[in-house]
Amino acid sequence: MQPIQGLSPTLRILLGSACFIVIVAGMKSSAEIIVPFLLSGFIAILCAPPIFWLEQRKLPTALAVTVVITTFVLSGTVISAIVGASVSDFADQLPHYQERLHAEKESLATWLSSFGIEVPSLVLKEQINPGAVMDMVKKVLSGLGGALTDSFLIFLTVLFILFEASSFPKKYRRAMNDPNHTFKSFKSFNNSVKQYLIIKSWVSLATGLIIGFWLWALGVDYPILWALLAFMLNFVPNIGSIIAAVPAVLLAFIQWGPSTAALVTGGYMAVNIIMGNVIEPRFLGKGLGLSTLVVFLSLVFWGWILGPVGMLLSIPLTMIVKIALESNEDTHWIAVLLDNE
Repeated sequence: MQPIQGLSPTLRILLGSACFIVIVAGMKSSAEIIVPFLLSGFIAILCAPPIFWLEQRKLPTALAVTVVITTFVLSGTVISAIVGASVSDFADQLPHYQERLHAEKESLATWLSSFGIEVPSLVLKEQINPGAVMDMVKKVLSGLGGALTDSFLIFLTVLFILFEASSFPKKYRRAMNDPNHTFKSFKSFNNSVKQYLIIKSWVSLATGLIIGFWLWALGVDYPILWALLAFMLNFVPNIGSIIAAVPAVLLAFIQWGPSTAALVTGGYMAVNIIMGNVIEPRFLGKGLGLSTLVVFLSLVFWGWILGPVGMLLSIPLTMIVKIALESNEDTHWIAVLLDNE
């Protein structure tokens, strides 16, 4: 059989494209299996640093894993109960909010007509439909809740990953033919992914907490729900903060009018400018950026394959692919095309 290196560039591109299509088709058909394991890996990466920190303090691995997992499960249970109640109540109130938005649209049409600007009601109904945004938010949050129904599988997978984490480097060295070189590349790749996910998670958590407190101070309904949405969509640079702000701004407009909606908008802008342009570059640097086009395509691509969880993890997944491409000389040029500079 002819080696891949001996094939012409055209055949290599065709072969690579065929492999990519097969992999994507397989991922889409097995999304129900892949999603819990992706969430498990994401959670395990976030839990690993405190476990290693406890191990350095001479705590046994089993006890360190137990302490961190117990803390994580208890925190997750409390947050899930609060958010679940908010999502259920929001779903019940959604028809009322949509009616209020429709009334506001009619008021807008009347106000415009006073200046001689006639807007047909059919155009307002079909082309300007902010109620659809509220409905989309409900579906996304419900979809994420559905993904967490496999919580027992996720819990067991995270547990086994964390128990294996400390011994994995030794196994990797024994498995490779050239352990020094390959392990160095793997360690660099692993450290880059871990650094990105941990720092991005902390920045997203801070963003969600600040947004939630700001909305609570302004009296906007469901501040915890919008804080969670801000936390999740902060993983999507550039457009994520805009998507997260829309339902909260609309709700503030319905409840308290344009002045409060403007304050909510200003709060979102201030938080995301500070976090995105000051905090993140300071800790992450500018080398891990993605172009806006790549961000949008990643959101569509991973959301199409894996659903709401794919949308949530779209940028971390794309960043992992980018870092993997950067670590190989043959694929480094693809990583450059994905960059934002």
